[in-house]
Formats: sequence, structure tokens, C-alpha cells
Amino acid sequence: MFKPLQLYVGLRYTRAKRRNHFISFITLISMLGIALGVTALITVISVMNGFEKELRERILGMTAHATVQSRGDSLSNWQKVANEADINPEVIGAAPYIRAEGMLSYNNRVNGTLIRGIVPQEEPKVSDVGDKMLFGKLENLHPGEFGIILGKDLARALGAFQGDKITLIVPSATVTPTGILPRLRRFTVVGIFEAGMYEYDSTLALVHIKDAARLFRMGDDVTGVRLKLTDMFRSNVITQQLVEDLSEDYYISDWTRQHANFFRAVKIEKITMFVILMLIVGVAAFNLVSTLVMVVVDKEADIAILRTLGATPSTILGIFIVQGAIIGVIGTLLGTIGGVTLSLNIDTIIPAIEQMLGMKFLSAEVYYISELPSELKWNEVFTISIIALFLSLFATLYPAWRGSRIQPAEALRYE
Repeated sequence: MFKPLQLYVGLRYTRAKRRNHFISFITLISMLGIALGVTALITVISVMNGFEKELRERILGMTAHATVQSRGDSLSNWQKVANEADINPEVIGAAPYIRAEGMLSYNNRVNGTLIRGIVPQEEPKVSDVGDKMLFGKLENLHPGEFGIILGKDLARALGAFQGDKITLIVPSATVTPTGILPRLRRFTVVGIFEAGMYEYDSTLALVHIKDAARLFRMGDDVTGVRLKLTDMFRSNVITQQLVEDLSEDYYISDWTRQHANFFRAVKIEKITMFVILMLIVGVAAFNLVSTLVMVVVDKEADIAILRTLGATPSTILGIFIVQGAIIGVIGTLLGTIGGVTLSLNIDTIIPAIEQMLGMKFLSAEVYYISELPSELKWNEVFTISIIALFLSLFATLYPAWRGSRIQPAEALRYE
């Protein structure tokens, strides 16, 4: 009358009231365990995606997607390189730069620094530093006036503020009648920026490219040309195209090479967290083994009667696979809904919890990223759900096989 029999009986076993309420409780715990594991996994992976995206945007806000440099020490024809690069439709901005190292001194404080010479009008094409200014603006850099813009932490380490005059000491020396002296130059602080990355805020200083060229005796040469691309995730492909497009042999590097170790570490951490949290889902899924084994023991008489009525071992196998699959599907579905809901609303849930507890999880005084970012990727949600379902189905095989091996005569002997 009921087809298929496995589905009908499996559903009955799942929703029927059992004599042994402990089994029902364990079944509920297994279901909730799967749901909580999937929820935690989706939420944590989404938060890690958000952190990775936030860090990537902050890093690329200060560095270009790609750089073109000469095989020698400097690049003499940067305008030609920029024009040839702009022909590629994947390139949306190009700007020259000079890179050098030095030491800044102010009020008996000395700090190492990375000097970047820029063209203020061209820099917004390749970076977001203009949007990260705390004081002043890029346009305050005028050639010949020797103005300098400092990172927030660098300015704090020196004790310098806007309008102060600081001394830049460069590695090259000047030969004078009195001997060899280090080259010095007084600069006026015309701005302070905050990139949100300690690497840049504590070491980077910006000057006008003509002042940098004069200080480091580069003439009209530059270190290279920085490029901004339409799709930073295709930077390695686009740089290969640029190698073929440019008329001369240049060294072209993209952001994935410059920060390869950092993003490789983030990726490894993400994979590690995925494996660890998936083990939680696995533990919850394999609780189904003990749950279904107890159900099999509790239903031995029922199984024996079904066998005497003509049910085959495969039918009994299917009944318990259906029951375990239902628990796994419901747990995975609840976990997916919970994980997606948390991931999409974590920016409002976390502040509400912080306000309720009266504490800040990520203090802005300690962490550069003071809010929990989240980026939900549906392909990862699908992968997590499929793995959770597979583990649940795998966990049902042994109890279902054990139930199919029950002999009617043995089960009914003491009934």
C-alpha cells in the first residue's frame, strides 16, 4: 500500500514517539550538533573571507596592482612605458614613483623610513592614499618646497606633527673638504595619513617625485611605473600580456608576488580552520552511529516482524539509511540557514552583543580592523553543506547494515 516501503517506515521511525525517550534525546542532540557545526563553519569561513578581503583592500590601497621596472637601477622613459601600458584595456591607471630608504630625525628621535616619491596629481590613479589622509592632502606636495607626508605611526614615533620640520638622512654620502658627510635635507611635514596597515603607517613617507629625484640624484629617471588593473585577481595574467605589449624588456611584478607569503599564510590558516571546524561537523555526524545503533536495538522486534512479512535485508538497510539521512538533511539545512543568516547580519549582531555586554571585542586602540567583516561565498556554503550531508549518510551505513543482518528467529526468541 505504501511505496516505497523504506521511505514510509523510515519517516515513521523518525517522527514516532519512542518508548525509549533517551534515544529521542540523542537523536535531537545529533541533529543539533550537525546544525551547530555547519553554522559555525559557514560563519567562521565567511568572517575569514571578510578579514582577507579587508586586508587585501588595505594593502592594495597603498600598493599598485602591478609595477613596471627597468632591468637596471632606474627607468628613464617612464612616460613611454605608461602610454604603452595604457593601451591595454585591462590597465586603468599608471603613475611613476621613486623608491628609496633613509632615516628621519626630529627632536633627538631617529626612525628608519621608506621614501616614496610620487606625482600628487597622478597618485590617485593607482592608490587610495589620498582618501586616507588624516591631516593635509596630497596636493600639499609641491616641487622644490620639500614637503613630506608621514604615516600616522611614523609621525607618532618621531613626535612630529603637521608644520614641523624634520631631517631626512639618506644612505649616500657627500665628499667635502672636511671629509665624507652623510647627505641631509630638511623637510616640512605637510600631511599625515593612516592606511590601517602597520607596515605602511610606521615606515612610509611620501614626497614629491621631483624632490626625491633631486635628493637621490636621479635626474629625470624614476624607479618604475605603478599600474592599476581592472581585475586585481587576474593580475598575473594581465602582467604576462604587458610583457608582450611593451616594446622593451622590462621587469613586471604584480601584487601577488610582492605579498605572496602573507596571502599564502592567510590561505593556509583558512584551510586549517576549515579542517578543524569540519571535524566538529564530523563528530556530530558520527553521533548518528550510536543513535541509530540504539534505534536498531530498540526496533529488533519490529525488524523481525517486517522480515517475516517478506521484507528483504536491503529493505531494512534502506529504512535506517532513510532515517539517518533525514536527521542529516534537517541538521544540515538548519545549520546552513543559521550560518547564512549569521554571516549576512554579523555586522549588526556583533555590535548588539557588544552593547549588551558593555565591552568591545576588537578595540580600535589595539586592532586596525575594529569590526568583524564578513564575505559570504555561496560556493563555500554549497561545499560545506555537501560535505556535512556526505558525512551524515556515511555515518548511517554501519547501523543500517547491522539492522539488515538481524535474524527474525533470534530477535523474536524472547518476545
